[in-house]
Amino acid sequence: MQTQLAPAYRGTPDGAEAEAILRKCVHCGFCTATCPTYQLLGDELDGPRGRIYLIKQVLEGQTPTRSTQLHLDRCLTCRNCESTCPSGVQYGHLVDIGRKVVDAQVERPMGERLTRWALKEGLSSPLFAPAMKLGQAVRPLLPKALQAKVTVPRATGAWPVREHARKVMLLAGCVQPAMLPRINFATARVLDAAGIQTVIAPQAGCCGAVKFHLNDQDGAKVQMRANIDAWWPAVESGAVEAIVMNASGCGATVKDYGHVLQDDPAYAHKAARISALTRDLSELLPEMLPELAQRLQGRIEAPAGVMAYHPPCTLQHGQKLRGGVETHLAQLGFQLRVARTESHLCCGSAGTYSVLQPEISGQLRERKLVALGEACGEAPPVAILSANIGCITHLQNGTEVPVRHWVEVLDEALPAH
Repeated sequence: MQTQLAPAYRGTPDGAEAEAILRKCVHCGFCTATCPTYQLLGDELDGPRGRIYLIKQVLEGQTPTRSTQLHLDRCLTCRNCESTCPSGVQYGHLVDIGRKVVDAQVERPMGERLTRWALKEGLSSPLFAPAMKLGQAVRPLLPKALQAKVTVPRATGAWPVREHARKVMLLAGCVQPAMLPRINFATARVLDAAGIQTVIAPQAGCCGAVKFHLNDQDGAKVQMRANIDAWWPAVESGAVEAIVMNASGCGATVKDYGHVLQDDPAYAHKAARISALTRDLSELLPEMLPELAQRLQGRIEAPAGVMAYHPPCTLQHGQKLRGGVETHLAQLGFQLRVARTESHLCCGSAGTYSVLQPEISGQLRERKLVALGEACGEAPPVAILSANIGCITHLQNGTEVPVRHWVEVLDEALPAH
């Protein structure tokens, strides 16, 4: 796709990157077939190809409108289109640039500005945990819309205390310790069972995804640099062999630190090193299989029955990790099924998307739950598993079937040690 950048963007880092991405696009339209919003809305401008044209027009000097902004807002950033694209167009990076450029020229209504500010500041705030605890205490009294955002607390169990020569750093996350803390505890126990010690840097906080995708890119970079500073002593000394993510949304973001901070002279090298060391938890499964299989000794107890698995977009499209969870859990004896149709499509969670675009998000959730319900045949699944806290909480709000992280089920099957 030929481009003629406007003088304002010519020679800038964003302009150069956007132009290189645009030139790869051959506007074949393959991406529209796998775009969730295009499938729902049927509007070319609500698909990747249409959004690419909108971004191209703005970068060439056309003044964006509120409509331009809306079409970019409706994008889930699921990056399914990247998996489909035969030309390797990095649409995710392009839409980040597009949103930044458009938001600089189109002022949002006051209500939107307040909502987006509350999300980007509130979710990563130290006050989120006490607010969630209060919400859980009075959950039955809350309006249904708020109840859906407040998780039911569950016992976490104990954190392992054994020392191991092998150590990994785990990002606890910003909302996960308050909403679903059992995921981190289960992760530590499963790794411990395989002879790997889990270390958490207290100074590490939000990965930066929430602010970045709400177009506070400078605020996100502050969080990214803070995490790098928190992890760097252990990384530089070789005390940890990897930085492990059990939320695929965080994993996709941290693996992108090297790209986001590539023009930062003080952090470019460190960011690239951090990204290279980052692993989704599922990437450790292959080497843990022998030890876990020995400990399980054929006793898969929790839960009994067939489970459905929803691979998050940030895992299968963002990190290009497909088939690992279901394959390795099956080797351990778990009965796991993915949806026979649309397993590649987004569930509608997409970070804060379910709050900002509730109607589209709800439609995608219902569509996903139907597909997951049919995955196990005539009987409904005894549980739905996923690998990202956003997907888990979003899907749980639409079904009575328990929705959990796959590591929780593996943890419960392992004998106490």
